[in-house]
Amino acid sequence: MKILQEFKEFAMRGNVVDLAVGVVIGGAFGKIVSSAVGDLVMPILGVLTGGANFSDLKLVLRPAVAQVPAVTLNYGAFIQACFDFLIIAFAIFAMIKTINTIKKAEAAAAPPPPSAQEVLLMEIRDLLRK
Repeated sequence: MKILQEFKEFAMRGNVVDLAVGVVIGGAFGKIVSSAVGDLVMPILGVLTGGANFSDLKLVLRPAVAQVPAVTLNYGAFIQACFDFLIIAFAIFAMIKTINTIKKAEAAAAPPPPSAQEVLLMEIRDLLRK
């Protein structure tokens, strides 16, 4: 029973729940970016490169013989995965940079109120001036 209690405490910590939410959102975000790359970016690159489709690029190591399929090195799929990674990394960078900029603007816009000690010292200063 003690192990179940410890596991419950571990699983319900804020960090674990936040991580789980991040993984789920990250998976969905990855699908969106993969679609953006495959459906938006790659056709444009295909037009610019004369119709080349990177995901179809492969090197045949051993051709197909009868019922045995060919052995291929699919370097085009690797290039596609690299494009996906770069776009995901840039999108996350831009999102974090925007969030940090907003946080800095909020922090600069609203200076924290003076502490009780500072207020007391200001009152003493004002009394001494009088």
